[in-house]
Amino acid sequence: MEPIAFSFDQPLFQLGALPVAAGHLITAAALLMALLAIMAARRNRALRADERAEQITALLAAQTEMQGRIAAMTDVFGARQAELNQSLSQRIDGMTHRIGASISEQTKATHENLRRLQERLAVIDSAQNNIQALAKDMAGLQSILSNKQTRGAFGQSRMEAIVADGLPIGAYTFQATLSNGGRPDCVIRMPNDQPPLVIDAKFPLEAWNAMRDAASAERRQQAAQAFRRDMEVHIRDIAGKYLLSGETQETAFLFVPSESIFAEIHEHFEAIVQKAHRQRVVIVSPSLLLLAIQVIQAILKDARMREQAHLIQGEVVRLMEDLSRLDERVRKLQGHFAMAQKDIDDILVSSDKLTRRGAKIETLELETVPPPERSSKGEGLSERSIDGRIGQLKLRVVDED
Repeated sequence: MEPIAFSFDQPLFQLGALPVAAGHLITAAALLMALLAIMAARRNRALRADERAEQITALLAAQTEMQGRIAAMTDVFGARQAELNQSLSQRIDGMTHRIGASISEQTKATHENLRRLQERLAVIDSAQNNIQALAKDMAGLQSILSNKQTRGAFGQSRMEAIVADGLPIGAYTFQATLSNGGRPDCVIRMPNDQPPLVIDAKFPLEAWNAMRDAASAERRQQAAQAFRRDMEVHIRDIAGKYLLSGETQETAFLFVPSESIFAEIHEHFEAIVQKAHRQRVVIVSPSLLLLAIQVIQAILKDARMREQAHLIQGEVVRLMEDLSRLDERVRKLQGHFAMAQKDIDDILVSSDKLTRRGAKIETLELETVPPPERSSKGEGLSERSIDGRIGQLKLRVVDED
């Protein structure tokens, strides 16, 4: 069997005047498939373009929405940032104001503290100057007390100041001379022709300074013995020179110009005090001397009052006489006032009757009334009698004046 020969150019059918072969069909099919493929590709591209357009639109919408949100967020963030900036500015301003006020207060407090510090420094400088001046004075006082003559002048000047401040001039004498030639530092005159009181202002200070400046107990004991001996000698000299029978008081004062020395003597040297008392010499400090001067001043004042007692009694007698005359005149004046009061009462009675009569005349209540008779009590007095009574009263008052 022979194989059938197939050719693509062999027409299969006649399409009008155009023969159609298998090749043509295949070509047409291929073209159709290609066209379908192209159309499918175009459709796919169109679909993809639409999808892309939708995506672009969605992206544009999302971008627009994002831009709106970004703008809203920008506005919100701008407002928040403005509020934050304003809040920060207010806080910074408040902090700046508080810091400025605090710095001002601190500055004022610092200036005030500096001013007070300067005042205190000025006070300290003044006190330091006073201390330096006092140190100089103490050095001068030490130099004075180291010299016996100047020390005696210092004690005497202090005693003289106390006496002169407390007693009147003429009641005392400094450096008076006694009958035995002794010259006490002060003599105070006593009232009622009593002997004067003698005061001695010399005090043995060398042994006292040695005892105070002693470096050891042995040196101090030796200085204490020397001081005790000097005090006993001085007390004996005062008793022998200044206690003169009938010329001076039986007691003399030994003036110690320091309260501390006076206290030390009475505390540690009781034997010296007792011996001075036995010899009628009283050791006195400035305060005790001032007290004694005040007592003497009171005694002098009492004596002067007693001396003037007879003058006071005479003045009292004359005062009583004046009081008696005053009492007599007051009693006379009281009698005159009583008589004047009686006359005034009579005048008031007559005036009252005249007033009532005038009231009746005003109301035209006239009636025939017999003339009133003059009674013993002065009722119904006429105007002439009233004038006469008043004139007598004036004359009486004038006579009494």
